[in-house]
Amino acid sequence: MDPFAEDDVNLPEPLDKAQAKAAFLLRLRARGIRSLDVLRAVETVPRDIFVPHHYIDLAAREMSLPIACGQIMPEPWLVARQMEALGAGAGDRVLEIGTGTGYATAILARLTSYVLSLERFNALVLAAQERMHGLGIKNVTIVWADGLRLPPEAGLFDRILIHGALEKIPGSILGALAPSGVLIAARPDPEHAFKQKLVRITRSGDDSLHETTICSCRLGPLIPGKSLHL
Repeated sequence: MDPFAEDDVNLPEPLDKAQAKAAFLLRLRARGIRSLDVLRAVETVPRDIFVPHHYIDLAAREMSLPIACGQIMPEPWLVARQMEALGAGAGDRVLEIGTGTGYATAILARLTSYVLSLERFNALVLAAQERMHGLGIKNVTIVWADGLRLPPEAGLFDRILIHGALEKIPGSILGALAPSGVLIAARPDPEHAFKQKLVRITRSGDDSLHETTICSCRLGPLIPGKSLHL
């Protein structure tokens, strides 16, 4: 069952809106996004419903935007690059750490069968849950939790996506990566003081971990603990 299915017949969009969407996707392709699955998923998720209302005119722009709780929504290209590097497919069980607005969560829902998304700010959790409901997405669970303290009962995940920079990935998270699984996160880049590098960590058949650099990025550090005030 398609989690994005709607009861009503979809009407054609106004030409200017369709052109804006096409231009948005063309910019992603121009910046190196080649996965058709990722591009299709991005096309089905309207970014404008995830940005704060006063930034709605910038939703299709290639730029990061401030959101509630002092957080930042990454630029669309970086989200698409994360998805492409993650390589999530039908049947995969995905763990997302750092729900934010839920934009990346909704794209993951389109790519795979189940997403568990953890967010330390309860206000963001409630808003993201409402957006998932509005989009008719049913294969996502969003939880107010400390993403850096994953309990063993969470089980194993085929893919893990971490929205933030970490000096060292906690053992509880690495331990949740299934055999042949893939983890995407950011690490500090020693060559650039204010940038990070997006890395892809894979678990091989002999249980060893292999890390490769995907690209440069700029993400905030991941903060441990649940926020008790927001």
